[in-house]
Amino acid sequence: MHLRKLKFFAIVCFQTSLAAAQSAAYLGFDRNQYPGDANLKALHQTFSYTGYWLNHPPGASSNSWAGHRAAVESAGFGFLVLFNGRLYAQLKTVTDATRLGQSDARAAAAAARREGFPRATIIFLDQEQGGRMLPEQKAYIYAWVDGVTAAGFRAGIYCSGMAAADDGNVVTAEDIHEHAAGREITYWVTNDACPPAPGCAFPQRPPSPALSGVGFAEVWQFAQSPQRKDVAGRCTNYSGGNCNAPGIAAGLPIDVNTATSADPSHGRTR
Repeated sequence: MHLRKLKFFAIVCFQTSLAAAQSAAYLGFDRNQYPGDANLKALHQTFSYTGYWLNHPPGASSNSWAGHRAAVESAGFGFLVLFNGRLYAQLKTVTDATRLGQSDARAAAAAARREGFPRATIIFLDQEQGGRMLPEQKAYIYAWVDGVTAAGFRAGIYCSGMAAADDGNVVTAEDIHEHAAGREITYWVTNDACPPAPGCAFPQRPPSPALSGVGFAEVWQFAQSPQRKDVAGRCTNYSGGNCNAPGIAAGLPIDVNTATSADPSHGRTR
């Protein structure tokens, strides 16, 4: 084939594959507080799925999502099912992080059943701390993964997809993936630095999660509320320090995600 034709063919193939990756991505949101039944219709105009907490979100003393699964599904949403995990400060004080991971896995599975999620739903463990995971953290995470899997669900993890500059540029998702010993884990990564993040944006053709910098990620959280100035300071499209959902007059701060599925946890029952 002529060199010029080869170049043209390569460009067309690249553009086609990029378009396919973008068209296969779906926009979603998550937030610690339930947005309210009255806002679901407006939110579904933009988003295909939502985060859904099974226990108390970080820093919260209660879980306002509990009991709303049917309403969320009836509004047309898929799910990112979340279980808030333990911080290192908690893990280093217990005698057996593995046993705590097993106990929390049982609690996550019980909450998922109570909320009506079907078997094989992916439950994401919320791992808030970044950098290289310490031995207690790894023991807890992998015990939790094993326990959730044994209970008939599938395991995922929400974690940093950014290099930790103060920890040897370790990317948490890659560290967990590397030491998973063949465990099947779905990765939801956060990277809200612009670039690669588009900031507080709601594109009709969302970017592929692979563009987060973690090629095996299936979900990418690219905007957070409040805006993290130390990380997302270059993002210029936040409003008043938050990323507010479109179509909500009163303002509703959210985190924004892109995923390879309109129901990333496969948590719908119909």
